[in-house]
Amino acid sequence: MTYHPKSDFIATMIERGFLADCTDYQGLDDALISGVQTAYIGYDATAQSLHVGHLMNIMVLRWLQKTGHKPITLMGGGTTKVGDPSFRSDERPLLGPEQIDANIAGMKQVFSKYLSYDDSETGALMLNNAEWLDSLNYLDFLRDIGRHFSVNRMLSFESVKSRLDREQSLSFLEFNYMILQAYDFLELNRRYNCVLQMGGSDQWGNIVNGIDLTRRVLDHEIYGLTTPLLTTSDGRKMGKSQGGAVWLNGDMLSPYEFWQFWRNTTDADVGRFLKIFTELPVDECDRMGALAGSEINEAKVRLANEITTLLHGAEAAATAEATAREVFEKGGVGGDLPTLTLSASELGDGMSIVQLIVKSGLAKSGKEAKRLIAENGAKLDDAPLTDAGLMIDVGALSSPIKLSAGKKRHALVKLG
Repeated sequence: MTYHPKSDFIATMIERGFLADCTDYQGLDDALISGVQTAYIGYDATAQSLHVGHLMNIMVLRWLQKTGHKPITLMGGGTTKVGDPSFRSDERPLLGPEQIDANIAGMKQVFSKYLSYDDSETGALMLNNAEWLDSLNYLDFLRDIGRHFSVNRMLSFESVKSRLDREQSLSFLEFNYMILQAYDFLELNRRYNCVLQMGGSDQWGNIVNGIDLTRRVLDHEIYGLTTPLLTTSDGRKMGKSQGGAVWLNGDMLSPYEFWQFWRNTTDADVGRFLKIFTELPVDECDRMGALAGSEINEAKVRLANEITTLLHGAEAAATAEATAREVFEKGGVGGDLPTLTLSASELGDGMSIVQLIVKSGLAKSGKEAKRLIAENGAKLDDAPLTDAGLMIDVGALSSPIKLSAGKKRHALVKLG
């Protein structure tokens, strides 16, 4: 990207790897240097906690505030009743109002760790789109808002098109979602002078819809900015571990397990993740990302500590690191752990976790290993292991992994 930004926010987005696309770089950049601007990201309340997949955009809001602007976290109390169809092959289960409110309460706990909600000019706002969506009059909405939308154009958006191309059902309820999201941007611009909507690259169509609608109804100049879809270097979607979603609420995933998730980052991702998920200087992130051997493992510990400190506090991060070192490096569980050393040729394209459990002596047969996993008795690096089909390749063994059967039997697996 050749654009040279004048504003601190866009410069940060570019150099730290947050930027996928923008509707008007020059216009947004000029707006950002002219004074405090308000921007938002929307979050549907489909679970009681946000997960690691949300963390990149939470960091975007944090940088927005740190560079002198005002973030809005828009909770989808209204839109969650409809469900975002973007890039899903099925309809979301519909949630009732009590569940939606409970989910929003759980998600708020995380935002307050990253953003300052106060009365200052750049103080973050927590809003709920149920405030304006719940009281909409259907006929008025159709006449005033619906007339600005072309069904032909809506059918051309990738999120809708992919569903229709596969001949999967797309209900009228879901089809309305993009109109409601566009209306959110219009209302936020009208009520709070919000000029920027941000989101993942899968939200591009929805964001552009909101900009078009706001220009048509209010004739205001507003902008959209998207972040890249984050995948790990081996192509997996960010935010999933062997045990399922990596939740950000401490009561759904312990700080130790959260720390361990980051400690297990693949070597090739360390530099990139330091830039995105921590506030360390870019040069330092690049330096650590280029390390090799045992030094890259210390960089992973630094990555885990920095990210865990932001979310759970410095004490939780220090405790997690101490526990991990106790387990891996010292006596007790660590020093006399049976160790299975595999060569790269033995590992080949990968070995199933079931085979590894048997080879390491934690189970006598594949059947016993599968039963151990099915009964939640197996752990990988102290995180519950639920996927019996998991394949471990050379990348996954860039640092030793710890397998556990029950609470007292452990083994290390490493590359020789």
